[in-house]
Amino acid sequence: MISSPTLADDVRPREVFGWAMYDFANSGYTTVVITAIFNAWFVSTIAANAPWATFAWTAALALSYAAIIVTAPFVGAWADLHAAKKRVLAWTTAGCVLFTAALALPGPGDVALAIVFIALSNFFFGTGENITAAFLPELARGPAMGKVSGWGWSLGYLGGLLSLGLCLAWVSHAQALGQSAAQFVPVTMLITAALFVLASAPTFLLLRERARPRAPAAGNPWRAAYARVGETLKQAVRYRDLRRLLVCIVFYQAGIQTVVALAAIYAQQALGFSTQDTIVLILIVNVTAAVGAFAFGHVQDRLGHITTVALTLVGWIVMTLIAWQSETRSSFWVAANIAGVCLGSSQSAGRALVAYLSPAGRHAEFLGLWGLAVKLSSILGPMTYGAVSWMSGGDHRLAMLGTGGFFLIGLFILYGIDIARGRQAAMAESTT
Repeated sequence: MISSPTLADDVRPREVFGWAMYDFANSGYTTVVITAIFNAWFVSTIAANAPWATFAWTAALALSYAAIIVTAPFVGAWADLHAAKKRVLAWTTAGCVLFTAALALPGPGDVALAIVFIALSNFFFGTGENITAAFLPELARGPAMGKVSGWGWSLGYLGGLLSLGLCLAWVSHAQALGQSAAQFVPVTMLITAALFVLASAPTFLLLRERARPRAPAAGNPWRAAYARVGETLKQAVRYRDLRRLLVCIVFYQAGIQTVVALAAIYAQQALGFSTQDTIVLILIVNVTAAVGAFAFGHVQDRLGHITTVALTLVGWIVMTLIAWQSETRSSFWVAANIAGVCLGSSQSAGRALVAYLSPAGRHAEFLGLWGLAVKLSSILGPMTYGAVSWMSGGDHRLAMLGTGGFFLIGLFILYGIDIARGRQAAMAESTT
């Protein structure tokens, strides 16, 4: 499956497997905690379906994303300077695992404790996501970044599938024993944390740190890190297509992050899904997401980056319209599976496109800008949804309809990007 024209000269297939396994490992967190189980548990039980419950959930996520935005430039620049991407990835993995396990502790009424643990676990998850993306340009040749990125994302959704499958098995077993959600939901957090540890082991065993440390500049390291980012932003005219792409990502990812963070809440609040129903739904969606990420990774390299992203955004718009009008579970299943295909493909395509337009030698920093854009969208989208649902007295359908607007804006911005010009600017920087 992996051929030499796809990988960089000194990269072996097993190393790409190790890198992709991190997507497999961390997807359990997003699938179980953010998308399928803990989010709905937080709204329905911890916050007791209070009118502000959905807004509180989105605010907790926004808090963590704001912290990532503040720290990401320093972390990315520090990792580049010290050739320490793998070391930073180990720190963020440990933090996410620890606080994911801690999510087993909050019970009904423990809103503040749950917010602290979700914010901390998501902070470490998001920071690690930025760092692992920075390895991509070192592993794949430029024209094949979409394909290799797709391998990671598709394997990631299989990881989410395994996590949810294990959780579903536990939930079914616990319900057969007569246990309540208050008893079996906390155990799913422990299952997710344990799988993260086990599945990420190949990453740390097989992935190499290719960068070489550079002499640090004199002065405050925080100031130096942000000065480096400031230098990049001042030269933005040279990377205007990358800049426009990042703005595009902010908007269309706002819609994606809304769906990821609120899918289970929408299913339960608007259509009456149970916890077990929701897990089964997300299980199937993970299958379609894995297929979408793998297939579109190949399509992206053949049809072109812009066309591929545009196709996924059209799919997202169709999905939001179907979900908004859904009165039955069957129609919502259709919407959810469209979302699955678009989720895997659009996430993979966006990451690969940013990597393609990034100059060599500053990969962690420029992929950090991608992560920053995604985190900003993770505040904008879910907070908008939470505010609309709160102000409308719990009208989740109206909030879902508004989500479609983010995809429309992203589609409009996308068509002003010139890929050839953006790649030329990146290559020019790489040779200076």
